[in-house]
Amino acid sequence: MSAASPDQDLPTTTKSETVNDEKTKENETEIDVKSILEGELYEESDTNRTYLVKSKILSNAIDDIGFGRYQTGLFFVAGFGWLSDNAWPVATGLILARLDEVDGVHSPVGRAPYLTLAQNLGLLAGAAFWSLSSDIIGRRWAFNITFLITGIFAIIAGASPNFAAVGVFNAFWSFGVGGNLPVDSAIFLEALPSKQQWLLTVMSIWWAFGQIIANLISWGLIANYSCDDALSVCHKADNKGWRYFLYTMGGFTLLMFAARFAFRVFESPKFHLARGDDLKAVETVHRIAKINGKVSDLKIEDLQAIDDLNLDEREPEDTKFGGNILLQEKLSKYKFSHIRECFGSRKLAISSSLVIFTWGLIGLAFPLYNAFLPYYLETRGTANAPLSVHDTYRNSLIVAAVGVPGAIVAGFLVELKIGRKGTLFISLILTGVFLFASTTAKTSNANLGWNCAFAFISNIMYGVLYAYTPEVFFAKIRGTGIGLAASFNRVLGVFAPIIAIYANLETSAPIFVSGALFIASGFLVLLFPYEPRGKASL
Repeated sequence: MSAASPDQDLPTTTKSETVNDEKTKENETEIDVKSILEGELYEESDTNRTYLVKSKILSNAIDDIGFGRYQTGLFFVAGFGWLSDNAWPVATGLILARLDEVDGVHSPVGRAPYLTLAQNLGLLAGAAFWSLSSDIIGRRWAFNITFLITGIFAIIAGASPNFAAVGVFNAFWSFGVGGNLPVDSAIFLEALPSKQQWLLTVMSIWWAFGQIIANLISWGLIANYSCDDALSVCHKADNKGWRYFLYTMGGFTLLMFAARFAFRVFESPKFHLARGDDLKAVETVHRIAKINGKVSDLKIEDLQAIDDLNLDEREPEDTKFGGNILLQEKLSKYKFSHIRECFGSRKLAISSSLVIFTWGLIGLAFPLYNAFLPYYLETRGTANAPLSVHDTYRNSLIVAAVGVPGAIVAGFLVELKIGRKGTLFISLILTGVFLFASTTAKTSNANLGWNCAFAFISNIMYGVLYAYTPEVFFAKIRGTGIGLAASFNRVLGVFAPIIAIYANLETSAPIFVSGALFIASGFLVLLFPYEPRGKASL
């Protein structure tokens, strides 16, 4: 009997079997990731799987904590950003008509729109800078500093000796204002449980409050401390209203800045995650839970275990920084990677492009309408006949107040079957329709009525747009994505005052172009590939 060879009793594995085993393991991993992300907004191809799975774990932890004291407080202090975003552009329009002092601040003939141009340039710079920086240095820094900048330069602007100075300081305070929505919407959304994400739409109620507050203050100060309209010449000494208005608005903004320190706002846990700092992400979730009177089960090991799975197939020797895949990626791809990731997959690229382009169309449509409508109405009746200063600011306040219920209606509609996309489509179409209809006004009361309808429906539109945009960008690129959209909005917004300066104001074409832009934007929304209703924002 011959002796058995040493290997005779050992099981043999062929090369093909080894390959099949590896494929089986790979498929199991893929199935696991797909099951984790099933029903979520994003797909595996949109960004690296490690990030998506970790972000899903964080979202589940925030869902377990639920809506509580922290989110309630954040609703108010973050809402100040919406308030400021509308109040300050309104403030520019409110003071512009009062800058007619023969011995003080007055605009050169035909150059009054330069003030709006300065504002839009500041808003553009602010949107670009603060949104991009929020994905690099964090949301919390911009969340606080923007208000400080706005308040200080607004107060300084109140002491301006000439029109050029007002324009420069307007650009500076607008630089702060431009960073509010990209940052504030991100920091609020990333602390919300998925079932309460509709509150991001309701945040537009603060946008309406901003218009109301600006008009209330102007009604009390500009209406009572401005030159009498019966006088043909306005002197600086008789025209202090607009200065008092800027001092008050600037002081109010600094009060909101202080209020943000009275309520402690944490850096977003998903920002920490995107930066590769799992420990801080977990610590922040536990701090939020403590304020809400809850205890979170989230542990650092839950996130570290995802790195061990090597879902993105990194080389085994790539173990620097404790094997943290996200941190390695941030350090190795720090050349505008957050911008590139906004277009990281075909679906994400289509979504980003359509959202950014829609923001741009709206950014051009509104200023065009506002610049050319007054003369158009003057030539067709008494709809734009001069009103007393008191009546002018009273009407502005009425229009502003109508926007408040619009925000509440928007929050209700986005949770219906039509979702975010359906609500945005309908509101954009109706905004364009009401804009066209407003050109039929023959009396001041008719003009006021159409403006109220326009304000109501456009507040729904803006509420959904301001909520939909951060929802369709995952947290790692959320600030950047919103910033790109807001920046393109401001870029095209810059062209409106330029057109008003050099174009013939007697033409009605820009008004109808504006209405067409709103309607075209509505149909673009139907092409948006993402519908966030009922899905967690990762």
